[in-house]
Amino acid sequence: MPNDSNLLSTIPVGPLGIVALESCTALGNRVDAYLSKWRAARNNAEKSTIAFNGYEKDSYLVKSSCPRFGSGEAKGELQESIRGKDLYILVDVTNYSIEYTVCGRKSPMSPDDHYADVKRIIAACGGKARKITVIMPFLYEGRQHKRSGRESLDCALALQELVDWGVDNIITFDAHDPRVQNAIPLHGFENIRPTYQFLKALLLSEHDLELDSDHLMVISPDEGAMNRAIYFANILGVDVGMFYKRRDYSTVVNGRNPIVAHEFLGDSVEGKDVIIIDDMISSGESMIDVAKQLKKRKAKRVYCISTFGLFTNGLDVFDKANKEGIIEKVITTNLTYQTPELLSRDWYITADMSKYIALLIDHLNHDASISDILDPTDRIQDRINEYREKHTIRENY
Repeated sequence: MPNDSNLLSTIPVGPLGIVALESCTALGNRVDAYLSKWRAARNNAEKSTIAFNGYEKDSYLVKSSCPRFGSGEAKGELQESIRGKDLYILVDVTNYSIEYTVCGRKSPMSPDDHYADVKRIIAACGGKARKITVIMPFLYEGRQHKRSGRESLDCALALQELVDWGVDNIITFDAHDPRVQNAIPLHGFENIRPTYQFLKALLLSEHDLELDSDHLMVISPDEGAMNRAIYFANILGVDVGMFYKRRDYSTVVNGRNPIVAHEFLGDSVEGKDVIIIDDMISSGESMIDVAKQLKKRKAKRVYCISTFGLFTNGLDVFDKANKEGIIEKVITTNLTYQTPELLSRDWYITADMSKYIALLIDHLNHDASISDILDPTDRIQDRINEYREKHTIRENY
């Protein structure tokens, strides 16, 4: 159970309610389980007062659905009252495993469909919720964050639309460009990086890492990921390197300029374990190309870490890369849909984010500061010191 010193000094904003859309059912159930466990064990003399009405429950999940008509049109429904509740809506806009029927034909849900369902649930609230927070780990249209020529600014428009519909806070993870929050400067926007969960997953899976600059190095696969690579390298006390993508700007393939080559900037990686860190693995081609370049430079083992593992071109390229010794492990979070095939791979490790999300919701429901949660530096250093002593760490921490 987390430290309750801050929580017990404030009353909840309102009764807690969690709407986990179908795209986020598994994650929502895990978050709900943590909150129920913590609040049942919490010793608070005020829990019997009216201010804490509904505080301790077996589940905080609000039953909801977005049924569809034969034409493919849909509506949002809430099966219970949300009047006065502090509501948290969880959605995974990248979950392609859900299908709906359009005129007798099956169609997988796209990010546009998931985003539309969020708006339907907000509309179903009818302004009765006391506060609405949307937890959207993969920020909808986050990759379309800036304009190059005659293009739409989809992400900024979506954020403005959500706050216009009554959303008070938006929580996302590792936004492609967090500066998109400038579109809603007067509303809450939290961009969270799962650095602690990455480190925990890595140290639990590997027991022979040497966490020093002579044996380990952090690599950014491109200039856009440099900030997160520098932070990760600094907390580990190791060096950082970077690849930059040389593109062919005279050609457009699948909506982007193809990469001609990856050029490396940094010290020698010979004999070192290397961590490649990025915000997402889409097709995986770029990540594996960088790993190949590192192996050519005689890197020892290559670990790929990314917040979102989309694997849009399937798992075969990673199976092959692991078999050939190009990559050792791939670590991504459970913030987006994970196929059973992915979870069965021995090269894949999940960084579980459900406890962290539950912690955020618990604090926000009490209107308590989340500054300490957003800055995991002290906890990371504790785990690093623990690992250096024992070459293992405690799992439940």
